Amino acid sequence: MPTHTVEQYLKAIHRLLEVQGRVGTTSLAQTLGVKPASVTNMLQRLAQTSPPLLEYERHRGVTFTAAGRKVALRAIRHHRLLELYLHQLLGYSWDRVHEEADRMDHVISTEFGDKLAALMENPRFDPHGDPIPTRTLEFPECDLEALGDLQVGQVGVLRRVRDDDPALLRYLGEAGLVPGARLTVVRKEPFEGPITVRVGRGAKGPEQSVGVRIARVLQVAREGRRGPG
Repeated sequence: MPTHTVEQYLKAIHRLLEVQGRVGTTSLAQTLGVKPASVTNMLQRLAQTSPPLLEYERHRGVTFTAAGRKVALRAIRHHRLLELYLHQLLGYSWDRVHEEADRMDHVISTEFGDKLAALMENPRFDPHGDPIPTRTLEFPECDLEALGDLQVGQVGVLRRVRDDDPALLRYLGEAGLVPGARLTVVRKEPFEGPITVRVGRGAKGPEQSVGVRIARVLQVAREGRRGPG
């Protein structure tokens, strides 16, 4: 069974690969909060396991092997199932589940993960809208785009928050910017200025202003398109 540290590396690599083609040591070190030299040593080790979990070439980044991707997806499945269990059945707020799940996801077995999924009727998404890999380690399909890509007057339903920073999640929760919220773009300031959205249905819903960084991590499904849920 991979160690907790190995699974943390693989989960971080998968997250970075979702937004970029290859993962370099600098971006991975920043994500994990460790020194680049430590990252290089670990990547070299993971590229030399049997079977190798990564393909690593110095100065050119890292990608998964088939074996490595399987281990990563299983770790992600367990982590996101635990997040949903903590939120849905134990009442944890969505800004606390990530850290709590991190303490447990590396010690549960595949059988335990499958029973946990069955208990919650095989959920497709965690509390943040992140897709949960299936038992066969496949992701559910959905058609999402960043809130910042919508134009004034367009409407989207918030489905995923691609950030696990607890402070940000608390802020979004207080603003009503949670999965399931219906957002209408009211204004977009020029030169990458803030975006103002109306939350809820009708012309009198509360308005919230979000900066460019937040608009990038809020992923929405335009009304009429397929999304989580």
